[in-house]
Amino acid sequence: MRHFGHISPALRKDLFHREPCEFTADSPARILAAALGATLYSPATRPHLADDVRKQAARGVVSMVLCLEDSIGDAEVAGAEENLVRQFADLDARGGELPLLFIRVRQPEQIPDLVTRLGPAVRRLAGFVLPKFTAERGEVFLDAVTRAAESSRRRLFAMPVLESPEILHLETRAETLAAISRTVNRHRDRVLALRLGVTDFCSAYGLRRTPDMTAYDVQIVAGVIADVVNVLSRADGTGFTVTGPVWEYFRHQERLFKPQLRRSPFLDGEAEELRTALIEHDLDGLLREIELDRANGLLGKTCIHPAHVTPVHALSVVSHEEYCDAEDILRPERDGGGVMRSAYTNKMNEVKPHRAWAERTMLRAEVFGVARERVGFVDLLTAGLAV
Repeated sequence: MRHFGHISPALRKDLFHREPCEFTADSPARILAAALGATLYSPATRPHLADDVRKQAARGVVSMVLCLEDSIGDAEVAGAEENLVRQFADLDARGGELPLLFIRVRQPEQIPDLVTRLGPAVRRLAGFVLPKFTAERGEVFLDAVTRAAESSRRRLFAMPVLESPEILHLETRAETLAAISRTVNRHRDRVLALRLGVTDFCSAYGLRRTPDMTAYDVQIVAGVIADVVNVLSRADGTGFTVTGPVWEYFRHQERLFKPQLRRSPFLDGEAEELRTALIEHDLDGLLREIELDRANGLLGKTCIHPAHVTPVHALSVVSHEEYCDAEDILRPERDGGGVMRSAYTNKMNEVKPHRAWAERTMLRAEVFGVARERVGFVDLLTAGLAV
């Protein structure tokens, strides 16, 4: 699979200076962690789940979570597990390219049980999403994933969800994050990425952001995101990929504030129509939040609606300007440091302070590609939505 693999090769050639790489479920973890992109969640109760997965793969989705936790009722769990086993068997029998598939469980004991029940279809499973992750609870979950991987002889990843009140509350946050860091580092080869449960953070204080506001406008949430990145996503080789919070909205609601999407990137007629459509579906707020995610050290995003996938991927593509800067900074002859004017002659590139940024940018360029010089996110968005 590859990002933008659902559009024609000719169109990809027109859009990309450097096309996104191909990858599989067996690719190195560093590639898969960066390539998660818009991870689409779906309740495990859906009766035609196998068809849904295949349809979303054809639309450019490369990672999905099939949820047995908060998206379904307590009384539905047993039936949802049975449905998952049937749907995985269907997916395996039909073959073909599928997204990276993860199961979000409620309890650790579900992990080995499901792996056993999946049988040969377990080869279609990439791993498990671990809810309400703390050091103590997480250790039990991660041990369960390890045992399941060993028994099935499959590489199974874990994606812990950071959403517990202990992470949110100021008096326990530092100790909790430090303990989580120790736990995930003991299982570094198993942990693919860390996910943020911002809805649960808001719930602890009875809050819910509106479509006019990003997660970063809710200060108590913004503070937690900053601390999670501080402890768990450092660029010194100890950090993990941390993914962006879910955007909850996908239908137009009455606005209190002006749209956040500037007109200038949408100047021609068809692009102006696209801008209007994005605003009507409350996606202008999503676009702003994606940009803020990246500015704050997050990569990828939890999504609950297919309409959110293409905007996440379009804004994850490395611009030609970013690529030129990163390439200049990482040239071997620059190893000694120094400062130089950027290729676009609009900024300073300082080799040593900007090296970590350049390395992360090159990893993103590998999995999402590099846009051609005059190709912007509107072009990428239009191409992705046209399929």
